[in-house]
Amino acid sequence: MTEIKHRITATVLFTSEKTTTAEAVVEAVARGADLRGADLRGADLRDADLRDADLRDADLRGANLRDADLRDADLRGANLRGANLRYADLRGANLVGAKITVAQTEALLTTIGVVVVEEIEEVAS
Repeated sequence: MTEIKHRITATVLFTSEKTTTAEAVVEAVARGADLRGADLRGADLRDADLRDADLRDADLRGANLRDADLRDADLRGANLRGANLRYADLRGANLVGAKITVAQTEALLTTIGVVVVEEIEEVAS
């Protein structure tokens, strides 16, 4: 059995018969569970289907979200510091107030299609 708990109160937000955190989170999202404030630090959520997930204020520090489907997920205020966001599908996700590190910025921008360059190119007059 796997429990997903609130990051501050330790209140159980969702209980699953699944054996891994990833499976439990995917099940919770599929069932429309309220995962606001969930403690998902270090969770391996690689390739997880988290479309429409309510992860407001969740602690996802160090989580592996590589290739995760986070379309239309609510990540407002989530702590994503150190999370692997490489190739995560964030189309339509709400990231207002989400916390990321400077090092994650390039990966996040690349994920949404922004080309990051090292230096400013001079424009011919």
